[in-house]
Amino acid sequence: MCRLCGIGERKPRPRLAGKLAGIENVEQRSAAIFTELGKVLTHPRCTNCHPAGDSPRQGDISRMHQPPVTRGADGHGTNAMRCSICHQHANFDPGRVPGHPEWHLAPREMAWAGKTIGEICAQIRDPARNGGRKVEELIEHIGKDTLVGWAWHPGFGRSPAPGTQAEAGALVEAWVKTGAACPPP
Repeated sequence: MCRLCGIGERKPRPRLAGKLAGIENVEQRSAAIFTELGKVLTHPRCTNCHPAGDSPRQGDISRMHQPPVTRGADGHGTNAMRCSICHQHANFDPGRVPGHPEWHLAPREMAWAGKTIGEICAQIRDPARNGGRKVEELIEHIGKDTLVGWAWHPGFGRSPAPGTQAEAGALVEAWVKTGAACPPP
């Protein structure tokens, strides 16, 4: 049994197990699990690519992207300035340029920079605003998608998202198994 969420067979994040497993009310435990996941989702590695507008942010302080770029129709930049012009298949540490083969902004409906944990939760469990996914599919997306995984391997000069991608995936799984409840907005 998962000591983190109290359900299933998954091994928990040891430092969280006691604190979250001790919450008797399953809905409150679920919301607490999402609050913990929120530490990842509100980190600059995530919010920089899930911006409130059409321009990505950069660095640990989420400054405006330089050079100035915009989302474009498909999230991969404009025709004249595609993301892949600068962002190659892997990080280029000498130039401090992050990279991944699928580098792009999250779709507009997946923007959550500046939102509360409760607002992000409501958004992320809504298929109309999470890329068309059921909450169960978020386990794989957050826990194993390689572009999401970049957040834990951001290259020189950028701090990684808290924990590990596997831990974030385990949190999503525990949240889903406890009913995917949200903290207050």
